[in-house]
Amino acid sequence: MNTTTVPALRSAQYDAFYTARARTNVVARLYAAAMGEDYPAEVAASSSCDWPLLGLLTARLRLSPGQLLVDAACGTGGIGLWLARALAVRLDGFDLSPVATTRAGERRADFLGADRDRAVFRVAELENTGLSTGHAHGIVCVDALGRAADRGAALRELGRVLVPGGRLVVTRALRQGAETTWHSQVSAAGLVEEHVDERPGEPAMWERLYRLWLAHADELRRELGEGPAERMLREAQQTLPHLRGRRAVLLTLRRPLDGPAGVGASDRMAEPGRPTMTPVSSERTPQ
Repeated sequence: MNTTTVPALRSAQYDAFYTARARTNVVARLYAAAMGEDYPAEVAASSSCDWPLLGLLTARLRLSPGQLLVDAACGTGGIGLWLARALAVRLDGFDLSPVATTRAGERRADFLGADRDRAVFRVAELENTGLSTGHAHGIVCVDALGRAADRGAALRELGRVLVPGGRLVVTRALRQGAETTWHSQVSAAGLVEEHVDERPGEPAMWERLYRLWLAHADELRRELGEGPAERMLREAQQTLPHLRGRRAVLLTLRRPLDGPAGVGASDRMAEPGRPTMTPVSSERTPQ
């Protein structure tokens, strides 16, 4: 399989999932059951994003009104749009799935109302965002870096997109006994670790969710179709045995003020309706 086929195949799988999810509330309902009162229904993310994580993202990004936030691997855009509204910032989101980014664009008015044009969404991958150097004051990447084809390359790309002093806030997770690898990747990206926030409840949430998926396998197949449902069920079966002892964290990484990233691009917002890039894009997102 050549290098252009792999992203296209992954994009098709995500497209199938998001297309199926738009037809039914079964996925959101199972996430809500697994998270309980921590489930942010408006965000409707297919990730571990809960109310505690939204609070941490808000605090760690340290953005000022009018600055530019990038939501990397944004899915249908709920996390980035929620943050754009909460922090009064502009938003540039990208994802591998054209179906997801189209849905994200449709949701802008739900969060931003008449000010929806301050958010744009495009198709791109983590290792090749197509964004200018020094484009963003902050970047958020939830449950996606672990599924990048090359995590080191993805971190270097996201680091390049930051202005000096800008922050990348990213979720990471390690299986029990696994060696921490992000320190060298962070350094190679020209970033420094500012905070490491433990997320002790994250593994138990995934365990509850995966058991719900397996218990509702027939409903998932019926509502989502065989392809998307089987990928979710396979993920649950493969990951469940490794959740005990898992360490989940939120990393806040900062580009030093004397770093090589350029400045100025972050003051220019892409025009709404700008053509999307050709698809070339968690720790956990279904499929």
